[in-house]
Amino acid sequence: MKKKVIITGTGLGGLSSGLLLQSRGYEVQFLEKNSRPGGRLNRLEKEGFTFDTGPSFFSMSYVFTDFMKLCGVEMPFRFVELDPLYSVHFAGGRSFRLNKDIRQLAEQFRDIEPDFEAKMERYLQKSGALFHDTFDIVIRNNFDSYLEYFAALMKVNPVHIPVLMKMFWQQVKGYFDSHEARQIVSLVAFFLGRTPFDTMAIYSLLSYTEFRHDGYHNVEGGMYQIVEGMVNALQQRGATFRYNTEVTAVEAEGDRVTRLTDSEGNHYEADTFLINADAALFRGRVLQRKKYSEAKLRKMEWTMGYLTIYVGIDRKLPELDLHNYFLGSNFEDYAHNVLKNPDSLQKPYYYVNAVSKHNPQCAPEGCESLFIVCPVPSLQYKPDWSDRDEIVDSILGDFSKRIGIDIMPHIVTRTIYTPQEWEKQFNLYMGSGLGLSHRLSQIGALRPKNYDEEYGNLFYVGASTTPGAGLPMAVISAEMVCKRILGE
Repeated sequence: MKKKVIITGTGLGGLSSGLLLQSRGYEVQFLEKNSRPGGRLNRLEKEGFTFDTGPSFFSMSYVFTDFMKLCGVEMPFRFVELDPLYSVHFAGGRSFRLNKDIRQLAEQFRDIEPDFEAKMERYLQKSGALFHDTFDIVIRNNFDSYLEYFAALMKVNPVHIPVLMKMFWQQVKGYFDSHEARQIVSLVAFFLGRTPFDTMAIYSLLSYTEFRHDGYHNVEGGMYQIVEGMVNALQQRGATFRYNTEVTAVEAEGDRVTRLTDSEGNHYEADTFLINADAALFRGRVLQRKKYSEAKLRKMEWTMGYLTIYVGIDRKLPELDLHNYFLGSNFEDYAHNVLKNPDSLQKPYYYVNAVSKHNPQCAPEGCESLFIVCPVPSLQYKPDWSDRDEIVDSILGDFSKRIGIDIMPHIVTRTIYTPQEWEKQFNLYMGSGLGLSHRLSQIGALRPKNYDEEYGNLFYVGASTTPGAGLPMAVISAEMVCKRILGE
């Protein structure tokens, strides 16, 4: 008889785990709180427009291709490499297109950072060394104890120790002189849900993945094709999905979970249970663990919130690339205040994804689908979002000025998600977009474990456990937890 696993949550980590366990002979059942799969990797369809609601590109494509081979599954979606990676627009009107070709990129910095190419090569050499010296040793490994984790850290080349003492901005500042170069190179820190000023310098290895290692990739048809493709592959192999089902209780006998209970009182039994939800929050609110009580959750360091705006307009915007960052003249001030100070929103930094540039089927002919993301304080620091429309109007007004086109009269549809919506939809603590931050005390074995402390058949997967946030990390998280489940 097949062993059965129940996976609560259908984010990328949960779906990936299901595929791998299925390939190893498990019967797989999913329980999903919402009416459709995907978690934050989702889609919004409205008035003929389609928007990616969460991640809009990914890196480390080989993680996906290697994983599908491991599962014996044909790649269920198609992707293309991006070049340029993205565009960065400064308040003064100057713009940069971030080409992977460093020589070509250096031409754009000739007047403000004349030796940009040499500096960038030195920086990427250091970032590459960080990546290759830490990735397989620290990021892709399970650790059964803190001692084992620190023993692994001791194997890392000691030349990197000074980097552990720095923040991302300090590391970048040591290589570049111009504010423009420093800001552009440090933008990747925002992908971890914090700022360059409070993100560890070791994550400068992400610069290497951007420019040298594998770059960024766009999914043909939109990012939700990842979810649809994986769900189809799972269903073809017998996996079942139950939607609108929120797990609210766990029943156990001794050190083993026997069944889960949903909000309607329905019970679900299996041999193994895998939680694809926030690992800290689930332990606190469902399992009632003292270590993760509300008071202790509040003391942990969480990522910023996100204000996301989904706008369909009835004209094309040739001025935009697929991925665009708009920075103000107050980058440092904004970065220092955005996590805790709601007043910083008056001069925002924001990102615009014009998904219809590469996927014209995501908008009616002659129209554009825009996905706008603005980093904002979480509900811990800004619980009241009654001013959401005012803030969004100011962002759209600034965007209109920056591109020289007033988009307001051209808006066909507009949808707003504040941290309140993100918390409600995905049980994100205080609406923090990426869950727990990646500070030194919350990474590696110090992050909530992917196995339960009390129950031997209860496990965790996703951004909130090891190794952390990001689409490739979610897939790696699935690999790691499945090794535990399978006893490998």
